[in-house]
Amino acid sequence: MELFTVALFGEAEKGDYQTPYFCQTLFQLMDYLGNPPPDTRGLHFATQALLYKRNIVFFRVREEGFSRRDYIQGVQTLENLNNSPKIKAIGIPGVGDEQIIEALMPFCFVYRSILITTESDLFDYLIACGNC
Repeated sequence: MELFTVALFGEAEKGDYQTPYFCQTLFQLMDYLGNPPPDTRGLHFATQALLYKRNIVFFRVREEGFSRRDYIQGVQTLENLNNSPKIKAIGIPGVGDEQIIEALMPFCFVYRSILITTESDLFDYLIACGNC
């Protein structure tokens, strides 16, 4: 079975913005990014992916769901990574923003990656989108 990678976006207490953090263990995740701020889900999703034996690429954002520049820059970085075909899922907890999701869709189509979100974020997107 070939391991695939999950790309995740979220807030964290440490680490640089617009920088991909490659993690294969919980120790690496905690060392690079520290603890999750209150009411955030990105690091929780990352922990779950690692527990299911998936590698992750984590992008720290200033504010989950709202830092468009951080998300767009992360997508551009993903497109330039050599291992992009191995990224089979992208997790964007807290994002219901149409512009952010629309920026991710071409990447998902090209690499056949699934988009992981929450029920409430999907609802926010569908309401904002209007003509979906």
